[in-house]
Amino acid sequence: MNKKIQVIVAEDQAMVLGALAALLETESDIAVCARARNGREALTAVGKYSPDVLVTDIEMPEMTGLTLASEVNDRYPKTRVVILTTFARPGYLRRALDAGAKGYLLKDRPASELAEAVRRVHRGLRVVDPDLAAEAWSADPDPLTERERQILWRAGEGKSSTEIADELHLSEGTVRNYLSEAISKLGASNRVEAARIARSKGWL
Repeated sequence: MNKKIQVIVAEDQAMVLGALAALLETESDIAVCARARNGREALTAVGKYSPDVLVTDIEMPEMTGLTLASEVNDRYPKTRVVILTTFARPGYLRRALDAGAKGYLLKDRPASELAEAVRRVHRGLRVVDPDLAAEAWSADPDPLTERERQILWRAGEGKSSTEIADELHLSEGTVRNYLSEAISKLGASNRVEAARIARSKGWL
């Protein structure tokens, strides 16, 4: 008998997490070995269980799915990552692929596509939502650096320059410089507008 594909599911909404795990468990060749409610929990579980595939949402507490994908790709390269999200934004897709994700699916796709994506990614193939893939090639490239993204995301959450500086161990002047650069790159008039533009493009 062939060994089942071992999968970990990471999703912060309990009902969705349960539904996804139950959906995959109905497949005769797939077994869910662990569930995680946040990114850090998922990373620990990957280290513990060494699954074949990690299915993860993007927006989660502790660590986003994109950061998680990058960490898993660096530390546990045998585990392949599938991003399952509501974000149909080319910017997110590009960042997911850059982070090492092998799959990117939207939550509004038919349920059967998730199991098939797990199988294909396990075989070493890449699975990307076809409509989004076509859109991604014509989308604007992300102009932000990783540090600008970190700071702008926190600014968009309403944090002050002082709070951001403390959190990232930077000087306030450095934080303001990064924000100014990001605002300029995005053609925005202030940090709030810059964060909104970046989010709409999938760059945050």
